Amino acid sequence: MADRRPEKACEQACESLKQQDYEVAVKHCTEALLSLSQYPPAHLPEPCQAQIDRIKIETLLYRIASFLQLKKYGQADEDCRHVLGEGLAKGDGSFRAVLCCMHLKGKLQIVSSVLSKSLMGESLNGMVTKDLTRLKTLLAETEVIM
Repeated sequence: MADRRPEKACEQACESLKQQDYEVAVKHCTEALLSLSQYPPAHLPEPCQAQIDRIKIETLLYRIASFLQLKKYGQADEDCRHVLGEGLAKGDGSFRAVLCCMHLKGKLQIVSSVLSKSLMGESLNGMVTKDLTRLKTLLAETEVIM
């Protein structure tokens, strides 16, 4: 993958989350996702597609955390459904592999703590709570496994 912009934007989003600059994190995530959408999946070799999928999952997780911090629950839930739908639908273990990789790099904790805080401290509607709880459970399982 010659163009490193999506990965760079994803890394910048992670840094913005760490610095608690959530609007900037959303901007970087959206930029990365738009850039990734330019790669048609059918025309890419499998290793490139795996890299794109990894960046997309990470980016969506960072954007979910940022939206939650900004109290934009509908947008967080929409991204959460994308992550869960696309990640678990494949059934090939790649979603869990991305989560494990994020955990090993210390990137999963920030997303997990934001999810925990939002689920404990905010009154969310049923669907948002269901999706976020499901995602939080997956993240917690990943942290326990590692």
